[in-house]
Amino acid sequence: MRPRFDTPSDLPGQQLVKWRGSPVPVALAAALGAAWPPLILTLPVWPPQDWVPGITMDWRLQVFGLGLIAVPAMLWALSRERDRTGRPATRLGIVWRFMFYGGLLSAGVQIIMALAMAIAGGLGSAGVGEAAGFAETVFLIFGVGGLPIAMIVGVSYALWAGLCAAFIAFEAKPAPVRDRLGVIGETDGA
Repeated sequence: MRPRFDTPSDLPGQQLVKWRGSPVPVALAAALGAAWPPLILTLPVWPPQDWVPGITMDWRLQVFGLGLIAVPAMLWALSRERDRTGRPATRLGIVWRFMFYGGLLSAGVQIIMALAMAIAGGLGSAGVGEAAGFAETVFLIFGVGGLPIAMIVGVSYALWAGLCAAFIAFEAKPAPVRDRLGVIGETDGA
């Protein structure tokens, strides 16, 4: 029999959640969230040519390093937001926030990288015309062409991290107990 979705709360991912009691699941969610499977699985198949940090470092290692910083930072920001507002209260809200901020982060990093490359190429050029041509090429390739690809990679990475956070660091919140007889209510100290 097919489930009926009569109200929005019947849809998957709408159950209320709370943090798990121990910090171990949060650390596990951060570690597994940073270990995006396409990055980890392709490293043995296509080993990186350059492991040294820098411009020529393999992009998978750069993205993995960024994920090791971004996923715990997002869990910390999520904790602060839940303490302040009580939201996100569902797994779907947690995954949505990871995807939204992951897309913003990937777009921001791509724009900063394109600007840095254009400035570096402009400083190393022989004249103003060569610097302008280099900047145009960099902005067309890395800004116009690379930005959508970077955002797709960032959002899919953030989807993985959000799913890890939502299912490992959070657990279902128990349903509230209904006070049918009036004995759970406030007492007046008598």
